[in-house]
Amino acid sequence: MTVDDRFGEGLEEARRERFLNGYRTEVVTDPVSDWATDFSHVDPQWAADPYSIQDDLRQRCPIAHTERFGGVWLPTRYEDVAAIAYDTEKFTSRAIVVGNFKPPKDLAPVGAVPPISSDPPFHHDARKLLLPAFTKTAVARLEPATRTFCHQLIDAFEGRDVVDAARDYAQHIPTRVIADMLGFPQEDAPMFGEFVESSLESINRPQEERIARLTQLTDYLLAQIRDHVDNPRDDLTTYLLNAELFGEKLDPNHVLGTINLLLIAGIDTTWSAIGASLWHLAKTPADRERLVAEPGLLPTAMEEFLRAYAPVTMARLVREDVHWNGVDMKADDWVLLPFPAANRDPAQFDRAGEVVIDREVNRHAAFGLGIHRCVGSHLARMELRVALEVWLERVPDFTLEDPSAVTWAASQVRGPRTLPIRIG
Repeated sequence: MTVDDRFGEGLEEARRERFLNGYRTEVVTDPVSDWATDFSHVDPQWAADPYSIQDDLRQRCPIAHTERFGGVWLPTRYEDVAAIAYDTEKFTSRAIVVGNFKPPKDLAPVGAVPPISSDPPFHHDARKLLLPAFTKTAVARLEPATRTFCHQLIDAFEGRDVVDAARDYAQHIPTRVIADMLGFPQEDAPMFGEFVESSLESINRPQEERIARLTQLTDYLLAQIRDHVDNPRDDLTTYLLNAELFGEKLDPNHVLGTINLLLIAGIDTTWSAIGASLWHLAKTPADRERLVAEPGLLPTAMEEFLRAYAPVTMARLVREDVHWNGVDMKADDWVLLPFPAANRDPAQFDRAGEVVIDREVNRHAAFGLGIHRCVGSHLARMELRVALEVWLERVPDFTLEDPSAVTWAASQVRGPRTLPIRIG
């Protein structure tokens, strides 16, 4: 048995104490009174339809503000979102999920979930560690198993007229892929959805409950890491355990945070993209019928789904007080980067509010902008493409069973959480 002192029993307590040194704000759950001055990205109205709100703000208040969560700014124009995403001097990434807790400044430059939470120059090296696992070549090796699994999921539809395309299909695909990559037991998959909710959809719950939820996630990840210390194998977890930066093995918080990122972001973003694409096709017969008839158009249509239904809104913290594009941002204010709003800016895209499945020029921001552009974009594209290819091949005729029964995640990653579909 090998022993790695980095992951001893004291790590959980030390990590908890480190994060408890941050700044807490009051939990506010009141309905939004004015989206320009009191918005909340976890409000049910936002979850149901953020696009009409973003379109309105882009016209009358392109950089909105709220006092919730200790102060948050919301740019809605592509140029503003891009400018902040590229500006690592004025805006830090040490925390990328808006909530009622802001971690201490000394968490930078690594952040809680590197490399997406890391600032330069540390970010470059932390990101470089992950690149080999997410190249096109590496991802291509995962495609056959992903395709087989998609077929197995649809096999299970036998005898059913209505399925939940989110929970019976979309959710399982990235869960299986990421669990395999990390070397986690597939039988633990039901927990992963709970971990996603704990990390991204429970930000407005009481602080004690949120800490308890996140502690469950940390405990699970540490158990998996310790098992990999004792039983090394050929997967990403063992790779990170053995990886080095600057001549030394990674800090235990770096290993834990990166695995946390890969699990949560790797599942939720792709789950949401697959679900949103199927939702669109279920309610848009012309697009569905065209893709069934012209399967070669799918890669182009897929990019349009990513643009129109981009799942991810990222966040930054303001480093120091700054007057930026007409507004006075204070140090440690949050700034949301709504890539969905940027992708629907008429100044950037023709027919921005329409879904044009044969759109030829489509430089969307669904995978982010700047140094933090998604390291797993090749993997996400493969999973989305294969999921849609298999579905359209096996289930060419489908519609929404009840449009009012579709629910959407109220968080920085938006996608269908329940998606009842009637299959022909």
